Amino acid sequence: MTSEPEQQIGVGTQDAFQRLWTPHRMAYIQGENKPTGPGAKDGCPFCAIPAKSDEDGLIVRRGEQVYAVLNLYPYNGGHLMTVPYRHVADYTDLTAAETAELGELTKQAMRALRAASGAHGFNIGMNQGSVAGAGIAAHLHQHIVPRWGGDTNFMPVVGHTRVLPQLLADTRKMLAEAWPE
Repeated sequence: MTSEPEQQIGVGTQDAFQRLWTPHRMAYIQGENKPTGPGAKDGCPFCAIPAKSDEDGLIVRRGEQVYAVLNLYPYNGGHLMTVPYRHVADYTDLTAAETAELGELTKQAMRALRAASGAHGFNIGMNQGSVAGAGIAAHLHQHIVPRWGGDTNFMPVVGHTRVLPQLLADTRKMLAEAWPE
């Protein structure tokens, strides 16, 4: 049984869409609390967070090299990030100890999210550089986004489309040639 959408006053021409207002995201869109430059002293929030209490900084776990913190602008409930304490932008510049602990805290975060919320799956990754979508490109951070059956991603759901800018054969060749011996 389908019901008629609730009449919405003041939204222009009525359509079948209800509106989900997320005004808290405007701070992210407008760049509130973004660093003013690439240095650790240029207002980097990831450098400032460890000086706060766990509660005030939304820190879930502190390691020796890396900490896990809730994302202030989450894509899903429980969206965490693992962040090295050291102000470093590129994954290839991490020390072996930082790399190992980043991986270990990511595994721990997955286990915790499964236990706490019954997450069915995860999106895990990092955007390297602003052109790749990093909101704070100067300080590396890895996202751990829990997923559940039925949550959404609009391109595959609405557009029945996956965006792939290169043929798989070309991607495979490029990666095989660049792979370290």
